[in-house]
Amino acid sequence: MNNRINEATTHHLDSLNLPLRKEIESLRYIILNTNENLEENIKWNAPNYHIKSADRITMKLHPPKQIQIIFHCGAKIQNQSDERLLANDFGLLNWKSNDRAVLTLKDANDLEMNTGKITSLIQSWLAATT
Repeated sequence: MNNRINEATTHHLDSLNLPLRKEIESLRYIILNTNENLEENIKWNAPNYHIKSADRITMKLHPPKQIQIIFHCGAKIQNQSDERLLANDFGLLNWKSNDRAVLTLKDANDLEMNTGKITSLIQSWLAATT
């Protein structure tokens, strides 16, 4: 287990009845291992990842039939970029604005098939937003 996994986040997830819990744990590990400066907490009732208190990635766990990874620049509205922050999103992201996108995973196979792309997206996102 990653020693940067936040125990409070684990306890919070333990209190929820999540059918995709194994996939959530895999994602926690993947996300934290993409950048040594990422820290984990709970925000909006799900795992959230930040660097120096600047939120960048948050999981969305409901509805429980899927997991979404929200790529963002914090909760507050920012000045909007004229272009999407990532040029190559492997066709995996649903863009809500030029600085906010959602990646949806349906199951373990979806996660396994896209792990390398997810890692690359997280690295690129953090490079573009920090």
